[in-house]
Formats: sequence, C-alpha cells, structure tokens
Amino acid sequence: MRRIFIHTLFLFYTALLPALLRGQDSSVFKIDTTSVQTLEEVTIESKKNNSFGITHLRQVEGTAIYAGKKSEVVLLSDTKGNLAANNAREVYGKVAGLNIWESDGAGIQLGIGGRGLNPNRVSNFNTRQNGYDISADALGYPESYYTPPAEALERIEVVRGAASLQYGTQFGGFINFKFKQPPKNKLVLAEVRQTIGSFGFTNTFVSLSGTKGKWRYYSFYQYKTGNGWRPNSGFGVHTAHTSVGYELTEKTDITIEYTFMNYLAQQPGGLTDNQFLSDARKSFRSRNWFSVNWNLFALNMDHTISETSRINLKVFGLRAQRDALGYMGMINRKDPMTDRNLLQDKFHNKGAEIRYLRRYMLLENSSIFLVGGRYYNGKTYRKQGNASDGSSADFTFLHPDDLEHSDYLFPSRNVSLFSENVFTITPKLTITPGLRLEYISTKSDGYYNEINTDLAGNIIYKNKVQDNRNNDRAFLLFGIGTGYTLKKGGSLYANFSQNYRSINFNDMRIVNPNSRVDNNLKDETGYSADLGIRGNMKNYLSYDFSLFYLKYNDRIGSVLMVDSFTYQPYRYRTNISDSRNIGMEAFAEADIYKMLAGASRKLGISVFGNFSLIDARYVNSKQSAFADKMVEFAPRMILRSGLSISCKSFRMAYQYSYTGDQFTDATNSKYSANAVTGLIPAYYIMDLSASYTVKKLIFSAGINNLSDNRYFTRRSDGYPGPGIIPSDGRSFYLTIGARF
Repeated sequence: MRRIFIHTLFLFYTALLPALLRGQDSSVFKIDTTSVQTLEEVTIESKKNNSFGITHLRQVEGTAIYAGKKSEVVLLSDTKGNLAANNAREVYGKVAGLNIWESDGAGIQLGIGGRGLNPNRVSNFNTRQNGYDISADALGYPESYYTPPAEALERIEVVRGAASLQYGTQFGGFINFKFKQPPKNKLVLAEVRQTIGSFGFTNTFVSLSGTKGKWRYYSFYQYKTGNGWRPNSGFGVHTAHTSVGYELTEKTDITIEYTFMNYLAQQPGGLTDNQFLSDARKSFRSRNWFSVNWNLFALNMDHTISETSRINLKVFGLRAQRDALGYMGMINRKDPMTDRNLLQDKFHNKGAEIRYLRRYMLLENSSIFLVGGRYYNGKTYRKQGNASDGSSADFTFLHPDDLEHSDYLFPSRNVSLFSENVFTITPKLTITPGLRLEYISTKSDGYYNEINTDLAGNIIYKNKVQDNRNNDRAFLLFGIGTGYTLKKGGSLYANFSQNYRSINFNDMRIVNPNSRVDNNLKDETGYSADLGIRGNMKNYLSYDFSLFYLKYNDRIGSVLMVDSFTYQPYRYRTNISDSRNIGMEAFAEADIYKMLAGASRKLGISVFGNFSLIDARYVNSKQSAFADKMVEFAPRMILRSGLSISCKSFRMAYQYSYTGDQFTDATNSKYSANAVTGLIPAYYIMDLSASYTVKKLIFSAGINNLSDNRYFTRRSDGYPGPGIIPSDGRSFYLTIGARF
C-alpha cells in the first residue's frame, strides 16, 4: 500500500507541476500580469461602532484557498465578555451551531464541537495556532490541552468540514488562533490587563510588541489562578509566548515562535444525578489532580516568487506532557483512600507543511492554483499505573519498572499531498475542485494487564498481555466548492468534501473502570456538504444562512453496557453504525440605530442571533437498539442571541444562550447509576458585560450566568469525573487594562 501511495505522489507531481512551472510557455496557463494583482496577506481592521465582531474569510488569504467554503472569523477586538477566563460562550457567541463543554470556569481547556460532533477538547477539528498544529497528536490523539489566551488573540478562524482537503481529514473542520500583530514603526507597545473575579479568580496579562527596521516581535505572559466554584477545584496556569520576525529580503520573510504553558489543577470529580440535584457544588473527590506542560516550536517562511506566485513553509514541533492522578472508581462509590491511578502521556511531535500558490489566466479569467504537502511524525509515550495513596499532587509511579496497568509507545506518521484550484468561470462565478492524497500509519507497541477484581476491589485474576499492532492506510479524498457573487454585498456558496477519521490511541488501549473499547474498531469515513448564502447590507446588516449534511460511515459511538461479573454499568466504545447529520445554521446581526437613524459615531445599538437545528441519527443499523437513535452530543437546537449598546467610549452587551437536550450514548439512555451515561438536559445561561475606555485605560466588568442556573454540559467516564461535571454558577469579574 505504501508503494502505491508513493507512486501516486510521484505521478501527481510529474503530471501537474511541470505544466504549472512552465506557465509562461503554455498557452493555457499564459499570464497576463496587467490583469493580475499581487497577492497580499489579508488585514482585518475593526472599526469603532461599525464592526459586528465577526466576518468570514476571503476566497484567498496568503497561501490558502477558502472559496466556496463555510467560514467564520471571530474578531477579538470587538468581542465583548470575559476574555480573561476564555469564556467560550461569549468568545464563540456569534459562531452558529457550536456545542460547548464547560469543564472549568477559567477557560483552561476549550471544548467545542459542531453539527453533532463530540466537543471533547476540540478533537473533531484540526486545531492550529498561527497556522501550525497545537494538539497532542494530530492523528493518534487530536485533543488540545492548550488553549491560547483570548487576550492575546487578534482573531479566530473557523472553517467547517470542507477544510478537510487542506488542513486534515477531520469531519469538524479547522480552527486557527491568530495572535496579535506588532505595530508598525513603533519600537515598544505594552499592554497590561489585571482581572479579579469570584471564587478567588485572578488573571494577569502582560504583552510587549514592536517593530524596528526589518525586525519585529510579539511576546506575552499570562498567569491566572483561582479556587474554583466547587471545593477541591483550585488551579494555577502559566502561559507565555514569543515570536520574532525578520525581513530577509523584500520577497522573503521568516518568523520563529515558542509557546509555553504549564498548569496544575485539582479536580473535584463528578456527581450522580441525585447528588447534582441535591447540591451541585459538592465534591466527593479530594485526591484528584491534573497537570499539563506544553512546549510548542515553529518556524514560518513566506517567499514571494513573483507578482503571481508565492510559497509558504511551516516547520513545527511539540514537547509536552500531561499527568492525570486520582481515584477513578465510580462516583457512586466512596473513595477508599487506597493507591491512586496515574495516567501519564508524553508527546514528542514534529512536522512540516509547504504550500505553493499561483495566480494565472485561463480563458481570459484569473484563476488560482494551490498545491501543498505535509509530513508529520509523532510519538506518544503512555504509561498507566499506581501512585501514592496520599492527597497531594505527587505524579510518581510506585513501580515505574513494572506498571500495574499498561506501558505503551504509540508512533504515528502522516504524509499527504493536497491541491485545490479556483476556476473563475465568470467575474461572479467560481468553481473550486480539490484533492487530498493521504498516507497514515499508526502503531502500538507495549503491554497491558488484564485484571479482574471482586466486588471489594481485590484482584482475583491478572495476566500481562503484549500488544503490538500496525495499521497503514492510504486513500484519496475529493471535494468541490462553488461561489457566486450576488448584488448588494451577498454571495452564495456550496461545497462537498470527503472526510476521514482514524481511530486514536484511546481507542487502542486505556484502563478505565467506567469505559471499555472494542478491540476491532475501524476508522470512520464519510463526507460533508454545505449550501448557504451570506453577506452584508449597507453596513448595518450581516447574515449567514446555510444548510448542511454530514454522513458518517461506521461511526464510533458509546453504548451503555453492564459488566456480567460486577453488574456495574460502563461506557463501551465501538463502531455503532452509519449516521447522518442534517441541519440548518443561521446568523444575523443588525445595527438597529444605523438602520433607523443613519450612521453615528457616538451611538450604536445592535442585536444578533444565531440559531441551529440538527437532526443527527444512526442509520442502517443492524441492531434494533441503535436504529434511528439520536447521535451523542447532538442537541436538536442551539440558540444564542444578544444586544449590544455603545455610546462614545462606553459599551455594554447582554447575551442569552440556550442548548437543547442531548444524549451521551447511542442507546439514548436517560439515566445510569454511575452517571457516566444519561441525558444532558436543556439549559440556558445569560451573560452581561460592560466596558469603558478613558484614553489609554480600559475598565470592564461583567456577570456570567446572571440568573445563577444549575446546569451541566457533559458526563465524563474519566477525568475530570467520572459522572456529571457541573458548570459554574453566577460569577463576577472586573478588569483594568492599559495600552501605552
């Protein structure tokens, strides 16, 4: 299979690249430079009282093509809310259809999913920062334990499933966090923000940036700490980043970056349904801890070959570790105060991605060709065994040379080639076909212990099993998009793209009394499609309305099962059946004052709403227990709406968020004794924020969960549970900031 893949790559390059590089000599690809504009990086500037805080990506930005794709860009400078705590409800409030997990009140980890996909640590998106990977392992473990601070961001780019051709095969799409850019012609720009809030929350953010000649830099440091809404939920987080850029020549620019994040958090554990209803703030676990150490490295080079072509190279790497420590027994059992379980992962990853973009004339219209390649190599070292029976954050194995549960090396390798071409049929109509050729290799090399215990927890059977597996596969994905420009600032878009999701390391082996995995799991395949209309009307109305269809083959899901020996329920992961998610996403925002009274620099009153409906079901199931059942984590309705008022330097915003019922397993069970599976009831939250600017100072304050609702967004079968993970009650915050 590998030989076939390599031969296909060779044929692709030898067939296409010579024709493109001979452009001047070919009548088909002849360039008329008088009709072609030099490609420039997109610059998004928000205008006071005139920006809605969200827009979409242009057809081409840098060396990336977004023509015909569903995209959203969140502009952080116009986003109201608790940025110090990375409040995802407010940050992503205008991105339609996102289901958000809230595991902590400080925004340490981001959990979002869309269109019926699991929100767990953004695992169904290809997650990047300034264009390069930041997740633990893009293939084998695509979860993100690091989330860039919202205070440091300029914008967040979100592209849905059609991003599979350029950014990886995931069904969810692509998320890219872009840091702020240094000011031009200024040596030092400093920004300082200090936030205090409920439950001992404090956040300090400091950044320095500037430009001197051909040099530029941007650096920040953030430290936040708090006690948490529940007992046993304190945390401390350090995040730092620095980037240095240098203009080698007028055509070549290079940037190096380093990002560090370290945090330690105590985890209060989950609750049963009855415990949650009795007192959602209670904690029955005092010995559970979670620690993460993240180190990201990146090099970016942009080179302009000519007025019509450019190339981009990104080289990146990750050295990281995460440790999860505690008693992971079912939450309806008391902590026996015996040895705790320690799960330790070390991630050593490296990769490179190169893109070549060329604009050329075809049939008297300007078209755009993109070709790129990617190499990725990852190694995950996973160990699971017993740790001390104490209560402190002691991440040390008791028997490191003979672990009680498992010891694995999970290598992964990925080589891919992708290409898209924007064919301009008329000045208003574009068609963009694309291909992605993918080779994926995932392996496991290690051992695990088969252990059976009696009802008292005593070991009655133990067997050490060597486990070595190798899974190589190569495949071709196809997609096509189209766009049509309407009058009065509107446009139509439609696309179809194939998707692919490989099983990850958690699907291969993990010891968890609340969860088990089918040893014969298969990769998931399918496709996604969008049809939509978006645009702006006279600068006072922004809108985006779309329909989507997502098809999954052999979808991996969770089933509630009962152990035949202990009679305890557990969550079982297996290929359930095919599924299809169909739905609608709509967003609109209007500046009411401008609409009725005309433009004003002093006053602005705007309202927004985003609304999604989804019907996600299992189909073609061979078992009646799953036939026509709702897919997990797919609420039928998500609604977010808000009102924003600005008057000179004062701004105030109110937001209402509603998420409908959702199930956590494929049988749609509503209850289990250990709370690992069951219904997540519908809930709503209200948030209020205000800010006032005086020269170089800014004062902001707000209330999150204004009505102090009791709700939860997830049921966990492992950390930070198991059981129901309650979301925070009402909280307050106050921020004082300065730029000078």
